[in-house]
Amino acid sequence: MAGNDKIKVLFVCMGNICRSPTAQGVFDSFIERNNLKKKIISDSAGTGAWHAGKSPDTRAKQAARNRGYKLDKYRARGVTDKDFEKFDLLLAMDKENLAYLNGKCPFEYADKVKLLLSFGSVSDDLEVPDPYYGGIGGFELVLDLVEDACQGLLDHLVNKHDF
Repeated sequence: MAGNDKIKVLFVCMGNICRSPTAQGVFDSFIERNNLKKKIISDSAGTGAWHAGKSPDTRAKQAARNRGYKLDKYRARGVTDKDFEKFDLLLAMDKENLAYLNGKCPFEYADKVKLLLSFGSVSDDLEVPDPYYGGIGGFELVLDLVEDACQGLLDHLVNKHDF
């Protein structure tokens, strides 16, 4: 991070309507609570763009709302080639999306691409399961995993950048 540049984090899942907007909502809330909006920003995107422009899944929004997070303002979009240059971290929700990002990522940005749960502490599995085809319990599990990993991510960034 040079000068007044903000740290930019992109959360990535398949369609950008469940896991990645949930991670963005949780992380944005953590950023705001810690008065870091001038230092860190986040976004989310999908490896597939078939939901582009759509609001997050209703179940994701409800589960998030029950914990005090708001996802209503987010809209799905696909990952672009420019994202690899623009963002400091591109955090995939699972190994399939990680493989996609690694396949598209220019060599010079390869160190930016990671799994979100590599920052977590509550799960030995490094994948956030896709809740789309299940019930509300899957969205609650996503929130459990994402809250832990986003706190670990925030702690990592604060320690690394000393703010």
